[in-house]
Amino acid sequence: RRVTRAYPILCGVSGAFMILIGLGMMFAFLGSLAPGSVGVFPFPLGPQGYYFVAFTGSCLVAWGGCLIGAARGHGARVIGTATAVGLVLGAFYRMLVWFMGDFAWLGDLPRVEAAVLLLLALAFVWLRPPASAAEPL
Repeated sequence: RRVTRAYPILCGVSGAFMILIGLGMMFAFLGSLAPGSVGVFPFPLGPQGYYFVAFTGSCLVAWGGCLIGAARGHGARVIGTATAVGLVLGAFYRMLVWFMGDFAWLGDLPRVEAAVLLLLALAFVWLRPPASAAEPL
């Protein structure tokens, strides 16, 4: 099986989006520290909530960096597989949220997010290069 360019592109684009979203979450946390700030989210989080938003943002920046490294051929097979596992776990979490009555105000958003995450996970598995061609791309 020949290595396609679709896999590195998927890794690079996903990595760039994760870095942008992660930085946005970090800036949301910093904005919440300003005096009189009401936050950027349409629901109240409080200091502890924004702390976890910042933590998640920093993890997304690191994960995005790994995906950009995979797009350049450094550990592409392993990083892509780990990304697929993380996306499946994220989809599972969102489906649990969708079933919970406490989150009814989100409507079908968690279900749509879960579908997108599962499609991305499938792409990471489907487009993964064979073991013999994993290094370098």
